[in-house]
Amino acid sequence: MTTLSNTDTTALQQIGSLKMCFYGAGSMAEAMVRGLLDRGLTEPEQVSMMNRQNVDRLAELSTRYGVHTSAEDEAKAAMLREADIIFLAMKPKDAADAISQVRELFHPGQLIISIIAGMTIKTLETLIGKPMPIVRTMPNTSSTIGLGATGVSFSSSVSADQRALAELMFQSVGLTAVVEEPKLDVVTGLSGSGPAYVYYLMEAMIAAGAELGLTQEAARELTIQTVLGAAHMVKATGENPAELRRKVTSPNGTTQAAIEKLDANNFSGSVISAIARATERAAEMGAEIERKATS
Repeated sequence: MTTLSNTDTTALQQIGSLKMCFYGAGSMAEAMVRGLLDRGLTEPEQVSMMNRQNVDRLAELSTRYGVHTSAEDEAKAAMLREADIIFLAMKPKDAADAISQVRELFHPGQLIISIIAGMTIKTLETLIGKPMPIVRTMPNTSSTIGLGATGVSFSSSVSADQRALAELMFQSVGLTAVVEEPKLDVVTGLSGSGPAYVYYLMEAMIAAGAELGLTQEAARELTIQTVLGAAHMVKATGENPAELRRKVTSPNGTTQAAIEKLDANNFSGSVISAIARATERAAEMGAEIERKATS
């Protein structure tokens, strides 16, 4: 096993020599594996994936990516014990039990990266029961196509090299924002749940187009291209979305009429309230997970 270095060796030079184990084999774990392999940051033989009992899923991932998988307890224990980086990617409801069952296999030479929604670093430290460097992340589902947005927080024992490694890995599936851990609830409300808000808007736009006479297919394609183009405009120009909106809102024109209707229904306020509620709910879920994990 390779020990994580605390020297000035760059993350890019280091990462290819490290063994990674994913405990949890869902869509987010797969997105990470695909991103790491597609960017050439590691090779399939350096990656292992495991879950509790879904053998068919493991076989699918092994065939698709060439990574090591196993449903056998002894092999799974070896994967965890020999890993340099362990990704905890199980479902929140299963996480406490799963971690408690394997924590004796963890040791301080490893880096723990959590993709478990709502589980705090403090709760993880309690469950693991020994000092470990822990990275807590909040990715979103767009990571599955390499366009994710991930909030990242670090425990106090994570070294500079380990921080660089974590950021590099999540940059393989999108962009990262390093935040203080309490702000991860805001990241959850904004970008973690954010794709759903955009999909909801798109649903309404498609429905409007169809109700006003377009075919369902035409309404869908026009909506997709409009949202895609708008996002690219913001990124390509670097301009504030409010300024871009003003540029396409001619006085007394169609866009102004539409914006006035949205304002009359408190569109902006509703979005802000929705994100605030999602942020609040993230904190509630974290508290629930902590109570169950430490009771």
